[in-house]
Amino acid sequence: MPATWYTGKVTQIIDLAPHVKSFSIYIPELDTSLFKAGQFLVFDLPVGDKRLQRWKSYSIANAPNDKNEIELCIVHFESGLGSTYFFEEVTLGTTLICKAPEGGFVLPDVIDHDLVMICTGTGIAPFRSMLRDLVNSKKDHQNIHLIFGTRRKEDVLYLEEWQQLETILPGFRFDITLSREDISAGDEFHKGYVHQVYLENYSLSRPDVHFYICGWTKMIDEAVENLFGDLKYSKEQIHYELYG
Repeated sequence: MPATWYTGKVTQIIDLAPHVKSFSIYIPELDTSLFKAGQFLVFDLPVGDKRLQRWKSYSIANAPNDKNEIELCIVHFESGLGSTYFFEEVTLGTTLICKAPEGGFVLPDVIDHDLVMICTGTGIAPFRSMLRDLVNSKKDHQNIHLIFGTRRKEDVLYLEEWQQLETILPGFRFDITLSREDISAGDEFHKGYVHQVYLENYSLSRPDVHFYICGWTKMIDEAVENLFGDLKYSKEQIHYELYG
């Protein structure tokens, strides 16, 4: 069955970090209350002749809503056809074409275990969608630990939102690691990478915790090896989404 394509218009562009922007898109014919937090959209961008060049996937960074709006969180790579198009060609009012949301990187209907969300860079987008959806829906859940890694303080995404979630979302806490920033005593950030945080906090294998991992392939490969190979968590407890 041929895919249905939808036309949307860019309504807002916000600088989130030196090389990261948020793009809000209004898609009048797409019911954005029906997608599942954590899913992504495939866009057909005018960046080449072949489908593999034109079709680009981006996670939805906002929660399901009744406003026919979605948000994208995109980092600019100079060699990336899609991100270069968004950063250099897309302006307010630009028309974009996408398919309906898809993907299985979503939370279960019943959350009866602790959640550990491990991510780097814009891999934080699906977790923002999930967390905001939990706030909106007031769905029952257990403890949630967000572990976010980036290079420098200026690259930290949505910090004020995570700070607010600690006050309004029961059982939520977060840790941020910086790989290329000097950390002072008493600083709220950690020096290093995401791996050290979950290795310290979940060194003893537990059946009541699931790990959701999103980001670059190298980070995910290392995390899976640590959790499954070294700490002996089961494959059913480890879920991931690749970003290249």
